[in-house]
Amino acid sequence: MSPPDSGPESDGIWRRDEIESPCVKICVIHPETGLCVGCHRTAAEIAAWSTLPPETRRAILAALASRAERAKPKRRGGHAARVKR
Repeated sequence: MSPPDSGPESDGIWRRDEIESPCVKICVIHPETGLCVGCHRTAAEIAAWSTLPPETRRAILAALASRAERAKPKRRGGHAARVKR
C-alpha cells in the first residue's frame, strides 16, 4: 500500500484547478427546453465548456439548480391516467 500523499493525485503536474464539468453522462437534449436532461446545460454550453473561463463556468453551475425543473421530462400519465379513463 502506498502512502496517501503519493501517486498522480498528489503530483503538481497532474493537479488541475479547472472547474469540473457537471456532466452525469445522461446526454439527452430535451426538445422543448433545449436543456440536457442530465446536467441541465444547453448544447452550446456543453460544446463550449472546455474553452469557457472559470467565471463563466461558475455562473452556469449556479444557474443549473433553477433549470432542473424545466429540463425534467414530463410524465404523460402512465397507469394512473389510464385507470381514470
